[in-house]
Amino acid sequence: MVSLQLLAVWNHRCGLSVFLPISGRSRSERVMQLDLLFHPESGPARLQKKYNDGEFMLLLSMVFLSCNLTGGSTDKLTLKYQIIKMRGSRGRKCSVLHQGWCGSRKIYPCILTHHIPSPECNFTCSMGYVNAECDACMCEDHVLHGMVFLPDNTPAAAAAVYVQSENLKLLTESDSDGGFRIPGLCPDGKNVLKIKKPYIVKNPVDKVRRTGQSVTLCCSAIGDPAPDQYLWYHNGTLLDSSVYKYNSNLVLRNLNIDQAGDYFCKVTNDAGSVKSQAAKLSVIASHEASCNPRPESYFIRLPHDCFQNATNSFYYDVGKCPAKLCTGKIDKRLQCKDSVAYCCSVSKMEVREISCSRYTLPTKVAVECGCSSCTEIKTTVRGRATAIDNGEPMRFGHIYKGNNRIGMTGYKGTFSVHIPADTERLVLTFVDRLQKFVNTTKVLPFNKKGGAVFHEVKLLRKKAPITLESSETNMIPLGDMEGEEPIAELQIPPNTFYRQNGELYMGKVKASVTFLDPRNMSTATAAQSDLNYIDEEGDMLPLHTYGMFSMDFTDETAMESLNAGKVMVHLDSVQVRIPEHLQQMKLWSLNPETGLWEEEGDFKPNKSTRHKREERIFLVGNMEIRERRLFNLDVPESRRCYVKVRAYRSERFLPSDQVEGVVISIINMEPASGYSSNPRAWGRFDSAVTGSNGACLPAFCDEQRPDAYSAYIMGSLGGEELEAVPSSPRLNPNAIGVPQPYLNKLNYRRTDHVDPRIKKTAFSISVAKPSLTTTEESNGPIYANENLRECEQAHYSAPHFRFYRVERDRYEYNTVPFNENDPMSWTEDYQAWWPNPMEYRACYIKVKINGPLEVNIRSRNMGGTHPYTVGKLYGIRDVRTIRDMEQRNLSAVCLEFKCSGMLYDQDRVDRTLVRIIPQGKCNRESVNSMLQEYLINHRPLAVNNDSGEYTMLAPLDPLGHNYGIYTVTDQNPSIAKEIALGRCFDGTSDGTSRIMKSNVGVALTFNCVERDVVQQNLFQTLWNSPRQRERTGIKRQQRESCIGQARVRGATQRRSSLRQL
Repeated sequence: MVSLQLLAVWNHRCGLSVFLPISGRSRSERVMQLDLLFHPESGPARLQKKYNDGEFMLLLSMVFLSCNLTGGSTDKLTLKYQIIKMRGSRGRKCSVLHQGWCGSRKIYPCILTHHIPSPECNFTCSMGYVNAECDACMCEDHVLHGMVFLPDNTPAAAAAVYVQSENLKLLTESDSDGGFRIPGLCPDGKNVLKIKKPYIVKNPVDKVRRTGQSVTLCCSAIGDPAPDQYLWYHNGTLLDSSVYKYNSNLVLRNLNIDQAGDYFCKVTNDAGSVKSQAAKLSVIASHEASCNPRPESYFIRLPHDCFQNATNSFYYDVGKCPAKLCTGKIDKRLQCKDSVAYCCSVSKMEVREISCSRYTLPTKVAVECGCSSCTEIKTTVRGRATAIDNGEPMRFGHIYKGNNRIGMTGYKGTFSVHIPADTERLVLTFVDRLQKFVNTTKVLPFNKKGGAVFHEVKLLRKKAPITLESSETNMIPLGDMEGEEPIAELQIPPNTFYRQNGELYMGKVKASVTFLDPRNMSTATAAQSDLNYIDEEGDMLPLHTYGMFSMDFTDETAMESLNAGKVMVHLDSVQVRIPEHLQQMKLWSLNPETGLWEEEGDFKPNKSTRHKREERIFLVGNMEIRERRLFNLDVPESRRCYVKVRAYRSERFLPSDQVEGVVISIINMEPASGYSSNPRAWGRFDSAVTGSNGACLPAFCDEQRPDAYSAYIMGSLGGEELEAVPSSPRLNPNAIGVPQPYLNKLNYRRTDHVDPRIKKTAFSISVAKPSLTTTEESNGPIYANENLRECEQAHYSAPHFRFYRVERDRYEYNTVPFNENDPMSWTEDYQAWWPNPMEYRACYIKVKINGPLEVNIRSRNMGGTHPYTVGKLYGIRDVRTIRDMEQRNLSAVCLEFKCSGMLYDQDRVDRTLVRIIPQGKCNRESVNSMLQEYLINHRPLAVNNDSGEYTMLAPLDPLGHNYGIYTVTDQNPSIAKEIALGRCFDGTSDGTSRIMKSNVGVALTFNCVERDVVQQNLFQTLWNSPRQRERTGIKRQQRESCIGQARVRGATQRRSSLRQL
């Protein structure tokens, strides 16, 4: 019999755990636990007992408890219980009824305040009391609530929950919703729940309002614990919450002009803070036009036979309306996001006739802009996931966004992901099912105006596993550069590995530790995430890496993943060449859901002599591996700048030739000791996507030493690398885009500067922070960190670096101008090449040429059957044939034509009238029999009287390679064209190729021969022609020459007169 003192409390607890040492028939003394469930208003309660250990228990014991009910006299509570004799394992239960009352009064809940442990227990507790097993502390007032999830974020039902101690103890199982409740665990620091900083899941969006109207800006974040404070800022100034009465939403009523500007929210919980993206609120006067009615200049390139003497160029200004937000019809309800978005667009167009050499070319010119509903767009990220070492594709890998699987890679590693409209930051994780590659998390930039962006995702190959003994101390080096010491080492103490259920693992361990060494330049593009973290103030700041490593531990059979307890990281201080980084070095881990790095711990200096080397100072950090995370040795870096880069269609570098959707990447180089201009490692990798005003890339910089930091910059579009402006034989500031003397200070060098055999697709610069006292450095191309807005809004004429596409023998002309890189430039018009901005259908026809020369072939596309467009031009496509690599006198071409189908009003179809015109002395030899039969059966049938060309009413059906027609539909025009072109090259309906297969899947065949002389110049005429034709030819050419010169002279005089005015 044991007497325990109990204290009555006036709450609604209905459970009590009593720990009683009792004598069993076994030799050792046993301890049992009784869970008494009291019902204050009812009679006797049910008693449950859990066996702790042993086979036999005492029968018919009597226990006496003292219970003080109301502070009065103490009565005796007698519980008489019977324990059933049974054999069983730990955790089996049996129910026993108790008898008796606490005097004549009702029983109230009681809490154990004093406990008599087993006599041999020496365990002590600073909080609570020792449990029955004498291996942990218990606190009756503390209850742990939790949830268990599977990797796909679904609740895990019936999951076993253990507490880790010398012997694993099963505490409970999760319910059908994955939830569990564990009472009694003390919050003594041994059972630690890691709190999570808040993360923004909804950012405020840009809005336009007139004075007197109202607006709502919304912000939302998640975290653990849930965020408990929202603060709103206007142009960097905190708004008074007592005045604006805001929470996660900010409501502004009766707006005035002064309230325009940038708004963002700051969210806080116990773990820290985070700031949202800034939203721009534009407030215009009630009588003011929300769009500038005058279009901006936008030049399109004309065909090669359409030179304009008036402008002395092949360009014509058709105008455009910038697709910026404007104010339209506003909902009466205040919403986080307007139900209909309004944008500035073309409200009036005029048809202009452009005179070309032998024909007139119609075009539509924007003459007035207005406010209308924005064009609906879709945004896509495409790419290819391949190994960094040899380009091996990750076949059929899984792609995750957070915990949700959203796609797979194909056989060649290709992927395509649709991006929801409200996405601000796209974080994707690539998981290789075959376990060849390290799980890779990438933050992929995309074009927020819509369209597709192509990314090459480089993957690090997993290191071959090594075998460890779990009972021994194990050392694993990090870094295997030839001729270099490891950057760091992992030290794994003995008995550190445990199974997923928490049970200690003893035996051999298969360990695969993969290290991304920044001393190896070729691995920079495999860097994960964008190396950013959130500081205490909630700002996103960059990190400078000294290496990333991932660890994969399994049992000997490689069937079960293992976790590891305390693991130490020894960082060799000799490898840290920047002295101030020694004090700032931290250990980080990557959060795959946010793509942000989270601090794991600090490093502390420690002298050590290991592996028979000289004594060195190592920085030692500790971590625990509880999940498959990537770890990083990083330093926060405060010296930051931005680099302005633009991309162009050609090396003419005209403003209208800028290309959007180009991925610009920058590799920040780590300076060697003494800030030498010859860096020894890379420290950071970043990417950005060009918009209508280029791109601004973050980079490390230094104001004192221009050569302290350097960077390599490269650009690509759809997987095609763009060329940088050359730096040899001498620098050309006008071509590079940066004036002297700042250009010399930046030390611009294209990669082939020394060796012309190297590719021309990148350049290096010294990232010299602009001096405040030097005027020519204040306007780019390098901007200080605080001047990001100036970088993003810089005028075209401001200094910047440039990339350009190497022009191919291909030309496109649309009567209604449209920039395929900017879906927002689409205009509602019956003559639009692409009638539907949400679905783009690309069509190609394959043409074979028998003849010794490459030939330019044109498709002229006009309305065929629609009453509004019949006889009117949609556009022109010119392309040059490609010689066959194996057969002489043979070439082929894949030529785009406008698909037949519905026009923009979706009311009636149009069979496009397509003329295929070889630009040479050619005769049509044959037409694909299946195509010919289809056209005959689907009338009307176009007339083909000219044997030097071919005319058809384009098919409505998506015919395949058997017809020589290739059709692909996609949400992005560039993707549709690229896929259709690849199939046409390959001559199949499902394959792709970049090598032209001239004899496969052909629709038309022409025989072409060399012309005698297309056009002779004056000297050829004098030399070759008979005397009679000579006089006639000379007079005609002289007359045409004089007329041409007069036109040029007259245009020059007119421009001179205008300048004088």
